[in-house]
Amino acid sequence: MSTDPTFRMTIQDVFSIKERGTVLAGRIESGTIAVGDEIIVKGRNSSKKAIVAGVEVRRKVTTSAQAGDEAGIRLKDIEEDVQQGDLLTGSELDFTWKP
Repeated sequence: MSTDPTFRMTIQDVFSIKERGTVLAGRIESGTIAVGDEIIVKGRNSSKKAIVAGVEVRRKVTTSAQAGDEAGIRLKDIEEDVQQGDLLTGSELDFTWKP
């Protein structure tokens, strides 16, 4: 866990939930995230912006999560080409990607 204020989470799992969309799960490495935040999904070949539509921590719906939480993040309008190992970040400058 880091004390860096920039949100960062490596995607550990991707779930497609009928009528709810795609939920990206992982442990938040740094920063915080809340419903309504703009987030960037960075993969091997692309970078996409999305809006946080929902947050779950320990299988409970909440409005935000912070570093150290195991979280599920539901994003609006982002269903294709998201996979395990991709990075969720709040910064355009965070270019680190690990396969």
